[in-house]
Amino acid sequence: MHYDLVDLRLFLDIVTEGSITAGARRMHLSLPSASARVRALENQAGLPLLIRGRRGVRPTPAGATLARHAREVLRQTARLDSALAGYTHSPVASLTLLGGGGAMHRIIPQALISFLRAEPGIDVVVAERRTPRMVRMLTDGEADLGVLIDNEAGDCGLEVEPLCDGSLVVIGQAGGILTGRTTLTYREVAEHPLVGLDTGSSLQQWIEQNIGTHGGPHSRYRTRVANLTTVITLVAAGVGLAIVPRNAVIADESVAVCELSDPWSRRHHLLAWGAEAKASSPALTALAHHIRQAAAD
Repeated sequence: MHYDLVDLRLFLDIVTEGSITAGARRMHLSLPSASARVRALENQAGLPLLIRGRRGVRPTPAGATLARHAREVLRQTARLDSALAGYTHSPVASLTLLGGGGAMHRIIPQALISFLRAEPGIDVVVAERRTPRMVRMLTDGEADLGVLIDNEAGDCGLEVEPLCDGSLVVIGQAGGILTGRTTLTYREVAEHPLVGLDTGSSLQQWIEQNIGTHGGPHSRYRTRVANLTTVITLVAAGVGLAIVPRNAVIADESVAVCELSDPWSRRHHLLAWGAEAKASSPALTALAHHIRQAAAD
């Protein structure tokens, strides 16, 4: 048996609306045309598909079976259309953006939201890396833009520009042990249980590298989690203290914020352009603009 997709869609609309007239309206068909299509379906099936009454129509058991299978056929057809659509459109452009753990919390997500909304034809591949690895990838042409840390970037030979403060602070539960304190050393922080990021996090690696380099004490971590949002949530609940970028907790009243006096805690984010990136590229220029805006916000 042969089924026309228009007939199946019309039949589903009629069953959904409980009316041939309403189903025809949804399909932008005249009532005579819709009625003729339904009769043709019934003739093809060899049995009634609708029970007609004064208040509308309802499906017979056979009609209910047809409606159920028609719904699945139309769903599969939509999936087929979607799968083939990628071959009928021009390939979308793609940019590669790198950032460390601090930038991944607010700057890069906010930049992506505004950029991807404004540029539907451009995709962005995002990856978290430590600054030394970002420098290598940008130099080798494996990435277009990167948000680096100035302490680690040094004289990297790339085109860079200042972006925003990325200094680290210590946070604790509001009204907790940080109350009345404005500055702490890391040694003082390490006297308390901490909440940290996973050991694979670029930000956590940077913190622990500097603690080791400057002879800081080892800390007790109550737990390590995947992202700064979870870290801040746990700290706000009183699980422990945490060291996070200042921009991660701006205007967050759920935690108390205290400066770290250790020199290694002071750092800045830089926006770096890949060695092979085309500064004249409108897409790349637009992405850089959205990153600057997110950093300023």
